[in-house]
Amino acid sequence: MNVDTLSRRWFLCAISYFVVGISLGVFMGASEDHTLFPVHAHINLLGWVAMSLTGLLYRVFPAAAQSVLAVWHFWLFQAAVPLMMAAVAAIYLGHREAGPIAGISSIVVLVSVLLFWWNIFSSRNSKMS
Repeated sequence: MNVDTLSRRWFLCAISYFVVGISLGVFMGASEDHTLFPVHAHINLLGWVAMSLTGLLYRVFPAAAQSVLAVWHFWLFQAAVPLMMAAVAAIYLGHREAGPIAGISSIVVLVSVLLFWWNIFSSRNSKMS
């Protein structure tokens, strides 16, 4: 995939998560109900921060962006994070049966991050100057 296209996709997803994370924080503050604080923190960290940094890193390592691993990384991460956030929210709202969904989706997030790690370190431009 083209580095500009891939990086742009990560940035667009990141800014969307930023809006959702901040909105959830404002809602919790206004309602004085902070039950979903862990979800808020994960949305901001995995959504806004991690996705923004990923978009930047693919620009620093453009050969990695052209790898099939980059495509797998993107789609696994994008599929698993919202599912994990919904499951974690359900758990904190009292639905313990969502635990396995949170667990499986978090493993998928880990797999996608490991693909990213491998892709960056094995790309032909992995040495930064």
